[in-house]
Amino acid sequence: MIAKLQCVVLDCADTVELSRFYRSLLGGVVNQPDPRWSCDDRWATLHTDGLVLAFQRVDDHQPPAWPDPARPQQFHLDLGVEDLERAQREVLGRGATLLDKGAGKRSWRVFADPAGHPFCLVQD
Repeated sequence: MIAKLQCVVLDCADTVELSRFYRSLLGGVVNQPDPRWSCDDRWATLHTDGLVLAFQRVDDHQPPAWPDPARPQQFHLDLGVEDLERAQREVLGRGATLLDKGAGKRSWRVFADPAGHPFCLVQD
């Protein structure tokens, strides 16, 4: 092993808004003290069970335009859920946008967070 993952960083316009959105989905603590970085108006963190997401403010943030390859998703998160329909209602109610309008009967659906980053809900 050469390295271990410290956190996943998401570019966004509003670090506090996006960290709170993901806390509402995953639980955890926003801006928990951590000697690896300092939190301010340009950087926020969400410590969850074994994973840290970081949110970095980018001036003039241009969100991905899934599935347009001119502005690719760059990364995404797969989030396991027990009840896909219920989870969809909950994430939409917290500000997510459904991107995958033709999901049909698949066991996963594609959404965008409030800053436009794609993520998937996957039926466990």
